Amino acid sequence: MRIVAIVQARMGSTRFPGKVMALVDGIPMIKILLERLSLSNQINEIIVATSEKPEDVVLKNYVLELGYSCFCGNETDLMDRYLQAAQILKADTIVRITGDCPLVDPSVVDEVIRRFKATGVDYASNVSPPTYPDGLDVEVFSFDALQRAYIETDLPFNREHVTPYLRNSGKFRQTIVSNDEDLSGLRWTVDEECDFKVICNVFNYFSPNIHFSWKEVVNLQRKKPELFEKNQHIMRNEGATMTTGQKLWLRTKKKIPEGNALLFKYPDMFIPSEWPVYYKKAKGCRVWDLDEKEYIDMSIIGGGSNVLGYGHPEVDEAVRLAVDQGSGSTLSCAEEVYFAEKLLEIHPWGNMVHFARSGDEANSLALQLAQAAINNNKIALCGYHLNQTFNAYTKTLSEDLSSGLRISNKPTALSDTVFSFNYNNFFELELFINKEDIGIIRVNIQHIQPSEINFQQKIKNLATQKGIILIFDECVSGFRQSFGGLHKIYNVEPDMVVFGNTMSNGYAIAAVIGKQEFMKVAQSAFIRSSFGGDRIGYSAGLKTLEVMEKIKACDIVTQTGLEVSKRWQMLGEKHGLSINVIGLPSVINFSFNSPCNLEYKAFITQKMLEKGFLVGGSFYPCIDHTQEIVDAYFFELEKTFEILKNCEEDIDISMLLKDSVQQN
Repeated sequence: MRIVAIVQARMGSTRFPGKVMALVDGIPMIKILLERLSLSNQINEIIVATSEKPEDVVLKNYVLELGYSCFCGNETDLMDRYLQAAQILKADTIVRITGDCPLVDPSVVDEVIRRFKATGVDYASNVSPPTYPDGLDVEVFSFDALQRAYIETDLPFNREHVTPYLRNSGKFRQTIVSNDEDLSGLRWTVDEECDFKVICNVFNYFSPNIHFSWKEVVNLQRKKPELFEKNQHIMRNEGATMTTGQKLWLRTKKKIPEGNALLFKYPDMFIPSEWPVYYKKAKGCRVWDLDEKEYIDMSIIGGGSNVLGYGHPEVDEAVRLAVDQGSGSTLSCAEEVYFAEKLLEIHPWGNMVHFARSGDEANSLALQLAQAAINNNKIALCGYHLNQTFNAYTKTLSEDLSSGLRISNKPTALSDTVFSFNYNNFFELELFINKEDIGIIRVNIQHIQPSEINFQQKIKNLATQKGIILIFDECVSGFRQSFGGLHKIYNVEPDMVVFGNTMSNGYAIAAVIGKQEFMKVAQSAFIRSSFGGDRIGYSAGLKTLEVMEKIKACDIVTQTGLEVSKRWQMLGEKHGLSINVIGLPSVINFSFNSPCNLEYKAFITQKMLEKGFLVGGSFYPCIDHTQEIVDAYFFELEKTFEILKNCEEDIDISMLLKDSVQQN
């Protein structure tokens, strides 16, 4: 019987890249593992099975330098990689070892191999169920069993993790090696950097000896538990149930504050342990995560920017042409002028346009222009979409938006100049105006409905009467319900209006449109943007507006939103659930009139993810949300409402959730 140990290892770990070559007491972790494993009395040969990706060449070369065999195969189909590696070394029996377990113990390996040989089974292990510390996992199986599994299963999970089909199909004879004491709660494997720190603590303690036994490590953990504290929060085999995106999210949170730069994309807004987090590609109203699982996006569609859906062919073609011709140079691009002219054509009350790259930047720009024009720094603010300094004062966010958001950076230096008021509360604004010498009113034109009667017009009248500059922020609402913004529906002309990436179908361009007397100060003030001359955003904007106008995109998304809003209400009535639907049809939200509102919505997200839908509390329609897609969405959504009806009566919703819900 030829027994070959196959060690799976690669440099591209999602949670901890390059871990197998990380230095433990000055020695690459893979070398320590191989040297410990080589002391096995039962194994005839060891081969490292890595991937064909270029980043794994360094690992391959190092393993060969150490004198071990190495095979490079499919990155995700580990079963195929194992089969080919086993064929190369003509293995009769395979010992599966993972490259992130440097404390592998040859005595444990030999014990499992001996049990395999003595019982004549197809598969033997010490992992099902586990009783040894996590990091001492050993699986032994015949080449014939692997080959049979290779033929019989094509499920990605089985192919990626090699042995689940051998353990769970019921078609293979198997045996288990158990430790006398259940030590499965001890964690000695390396998935994350905190795991690696624990491993370093162990080897540093025993240094320079690397061939200590696993029982010595158990004794060390009992004697010095502080050496093992850093990774105790991680569950055993946690990675086997996590998507690639979820693994990357754990890694990202250590590198990027809050994990990303956009609140709307924070997983805690949905259900953290289930949300896919990252996408690989997007088209129409569909997105594919890093594992290429397809979802229909019935949520915020790129933060509301993609009215024409993801990857609209005409818009993307215009962008490709811009890239081919050069996205920037010493000279300005003519598209900047053409785009400005188009925006002023749509907004004849305005005289000039200033461009920026994002809604946040454009809002800051509008305030700078207004302050320079009137030499008055006192501002009355309402709603979301301002730079971080002003956001500290704008806490009037919706329940969904503020969930998990803790604002702690309120700048005292602005306490006498920035005043926040609530949308739909004209009386509150009047109090500020009568008390303070306000020079600027900036209002985020929100989708909240019903709106206070003539709220926008009353603000306009007040601003005109008091000589105050009025700024409308339409970064979210602009070019959705109306071609040009909600202020056109309300028939109210501000002094300035701010638009975001909706007018370019998600590409980086934003704009401030305003009256000449306020905009022209930019000529004497130093207001510049490093990427202001980039052709891509202007080209995308021109084509987006052309397509929107041609197909009447705002009418399409409005009709879709009306239908979804109506069917939400019908579902609630049918199942006895009190639902509150707010918003214009193009930007709608729903919530439950229940103390368990957040839990109910998290449960809906959880269940709809299982059916291939990205769902939250908001829905921003795009032109690709066809009737067929809407019907499929409601077919699955009704099933969740049936369960929630029971939760209203006698089921604890928290028992159905796979993760806790972040409360305000």
